Amino acid sequence: MPVKILSVDDEMDLELLLTQYFRRKIRKGEYEFVFAHNGLEALTMMLKHPDIEIVLSDINMPEMDGLTLLARINEMRNPALRVIMVSAYGDMGNIRQAMNNGAFDFATKPIDLDDLSITIEKAVKQIEYIKQSQKEHSQLESLKGDLAVASEIQQAILPRVFPPFPEISDRMDLAALMTPAKDVGGDFYDFFRIDPEHIGIVIADVSGKGIPAAIFMAVSRTLIRAVGMQGVTPEECLKKSNNLLCMESVNNMFVTVFYGIYDTTTGHLKYCNGGHNAPFIVHANGKVEMMNVAPNCIVGALDGINYEGGETQIDKGDTLVLYTDGVTEAVNTSFEEYGEQRTADTLKTLAGKNCREIIDGLLAGVRAHAGEAEQSDDITIMALKRT
Repeated sequence: MPVKILSVDDEMDLELLLTQYFRRKIRKGEYEFVFAHNGLEALTMMLKHPDIEIVLSDINMPEMDGLTLLARINEMRNPALRVIMVSAYGDMGNIRQAMNNGAFDFATKPIDLDDLSITIEKAVKQIEYIKQSQKEHSQLESLKGDLAVASEIQQAILPRVFPPFPEISDRMDLAALMTPAKDVGGDFYDFFRIDPEHIGIVIADVSGKGIPAAIFMAVSRTLIRAVGMQGVTPEECLKKSNNLLCMESVNNMFVTVFYGIYDTTTGHLKYCNGGHNAPFIVHANGKVEMMNVAPNCIVGALDGINYEGGETQIDKGDTLVLYTDGVTEAVNTSFEEYGEQRTADTLKTLAGKNCREIIDGLLAGVRAHAGEAEQSDDITIMALKRT
């Protein structure tokens, strides 16, 4: 599309001068000129041609002068519109006022058309830059809207109703949260019924951040849940999930996973850990113990590997606390990590609390430690208490 230029001048011979000098660019479709003879006509012309990008305006004109026209153009707030003022060399006071009021550049009469051509080309380059910036801004706004929707979808994927199993709330308490570092995250938690006595519990952390991690998170959660609900052992669940994810993995993405099968009647927990942070058990007597988990491989990285599981007992009043490394690796402004010891110390102060209080207390401890430092990783915490 040609650059449309509005020339505003009460001297009629300027029209012929401009069309003659720029005739090649006009024929090539690079420039298109429209003309007005005072400020009022110029405003009418701009309504008729909203795609005008450059206004070449005289200062001294009847009915509405160039400075008033410049003020009206400024009110339009079009960042891609450039105004070049024209006046006699002796009228430098008005020219300076025009520049102070936002004119792009100026030319003096008699007009040096070669110099004016350079000024117009400079204005065109600026307009192109602004239009590109506006386009990129629109794309970013669109992406921001998409991210907001993606965040809502991701949060909707995760279980959000607590207590999740009200029919056995006299036997267990369960709560969880996920706080992404960006609009969308790669952490997730899950829990589901396997049979009337057993539930599966999962916490996981996908490599990377942002949209790729969120997509891989959704795939990982679906596969682990689908395999787990078949009632296989935790180690078999991670083995099958690993093989499936290795087939789907893009850009060498992987996920760390802790998966357990909890017996709601006895408190017995069978589990398997795939490269994830070892959970803590907050005992009823206030003692905090880190679980002993096998150093298994992460999930989705190497096909065909086996996983070693384990077992433990959750006694009455004990709470199993699972978390992602967004907790232990949270740093303050001095780059000191929260760490496992601070995590254990905080959990010790929360002994006897319900699951929601434990999660809120641990999250508060992490945030107090981080202070003004920006959250650099997703934070996910799940707590299961045998009541």
